[in-house]
Amino acid sequence: MADADPTTGASAGASSEPKLDAKLTEMAANPKGEESDARKSDETSATLSEQAASTASNAATTVTSAAAGVKDNVFSMFGGGAKKEKVEDEDRGDNSGSAKAQKEAAAGESREEEAPESEDVHFEPVIRLTEKVDVKTNEELEEQLFKMRAKLFKFDKSNNEWKERGTGDVRLLKHKENQKTRLVMRRDKTLKVCANHYIVPEMKLSPNVGSDRSWVWNAAADVSEGEPEAQTLAIRFANSENANLFKEAFIKAQQDNEVFFKKE
Repeated sequence: MADADPTTGASAGASSEPKLDAKLTEMAANPKGEESDARKSDETSATLSEQAASTASNAATTVTSAAAGVKDNVFSMFGGGAKKEKVEDEDRGDNSGSAKAQKEAAAGESREEEAPESEDVHFEPVIRLTEKVDVKTNEELEEQLFKMRAKLFKFDKSNNEWKERGTGDVRLLKHKENQKTRLVMRRDKTLKVCANHYIVPEMKLSPNVGSDRSWVWNAAADVSEGEPEAQTLAIRFANSENANLFKEAFIKAQQDNEVFFKKE
């Protein structure tokens, strides 16, 4: 029986030993079990990321819808509402108005066509207006010599007191034909005559007691009430200057009338 060659055995052992080391090194560097687990871990991470992204997208959509709903509700609380798109009326023939307006116009035209023609009815007025009447004041032929605002009083003998006759413009009017001058005074607004008499020479204009803007005189025939009546009159002006102007015009009228009344 031949002995085994130690050299050959050593060579075989030496050649198989490095191969084993290389395999162990490769397994140590990239073990199959760890490679499979790592791949599965990567796939799981990718799946979880996709699920998280999908969940986040759904949550964002839900939040946006909820916010829009809250906005619409808020507008509804204050009388508003969600914004509505304008719907165009495609079937209408006229673009100048809505379909509702066209229908109303058509209905109105049909009613006008159906309504019968009314007869021309003439109504007689209940009250007939008369022609304009010219109001005469008997001052048309007179010339105004003096005009001043004042307040007139009349002495009431029965009660022994002064009574107010009215406030207005006192005027001296000279007739253009007979040249006589008279005193006329009308109340404000109503224009009712409160003094009307000629300025005769017998009249005496006296200052009122305790006043420098008031005068007193006696009129033998004042016709302001219609019939001639003796009156004691007093007149008061706004200031003494106006009172003096009235006195000057009054005395001048007396002088002018003296000639005419002496002849009578």
